[in-house]
Amino acid sequence: MNAGTATPFNIRFGPKEPRIGSDLWSSEHTSIRSARLVNYWRIVWLVVNPKQAIVLVAAGSGSRLGMGVPKAQVRIGDATILEHALRACLASRIDAHVCVVLPPGDDTLRAVVDHSGGPSVTVVEGGVTRQASVRAGLSTLPSTVRYVLVHDAARALTPPEVFRRVLQTLMDGAEAVTPGVAVADTIKSVSDGCVAATPARAGLRAIQTPQGFTLELLRRVHSETSDADITDDAMLVESLGVPVRVVEGHPEAFKVTTPLDLMLAEALVRRAREHAGEQQ
Repeated sequence: MNAGTATPFNIRFGPKEPRIGSDLWSSEHTSIRSARLVNYWRIVWLVVNPKQAIVLVAAGSGSRLGMGVPKAQVRIGDATILEHALRACLASRIDAHVCVVLPPGDDTLRAVVDHSGGPSVTVVEGGVTRQASVRAGLSTLPSTVRYVLVHDAARALTPPEVFRRVLQTLMDGAEAVTPGVAVADTIKSVSDGCVAATPARAGLRAIQTPQGFTLELLRRVHSETSDADITDDAMLVESLGVPVRVVEGHPEAFKVTTPLDLMLAEALVRRAREHAGEQQ
């Protein structure tokens, strides 16, 4: 029987066949190497030429939480509030430069960023007010940035899809965007200890972060407006008469402000960890 001819059992004698799985192994590892190379160049491009940015504000004192340390240092489960917030920013998979605004001289939180961040994450020291802290973050952003998301680290458990929803609305043409959730309670306006009005609940939203803006607009409103009573960046934009689009927020994007908020956050993290264990 000549080499290379087929037997009745379709066995061929000829050139040595490759070992079982060797082609698969080679193909699989080539794909892994290619993916790593693509990711490397994506990060290089992001660092050099970012189009989006996230300013993560973590400079608050946390006095209402009453833990005796800056709020971002407080732990929720096995990680600090800042770690959870930074993970949420990175998990959104938005190709964004992230600027973390920290309390001046806080080496503890700086170490958290160094450990949890990456080449696209930078740090700047904040100011006395939230507006001053946001301005400090804006001042460090590269000139290539077009859209900026401002996020409160205290909303540490904000799901990644909220970030993506805000950014997509900006990319679709809005100049200012905020997430919000419908309110469950009846809200009343009070004056001199008496009810002045009861606004229709259907038109009310509890506003969250991240809030998104074109960088040009946000820098302009911060340079033109300074009001201690303004509590978020959307209010700054509203003061200039610029429309602010509202997109769907998420119940888990609540702000950790009081001990009760912290208890809820810990319960959510514990539930998520238990669910992940059940999935394994």
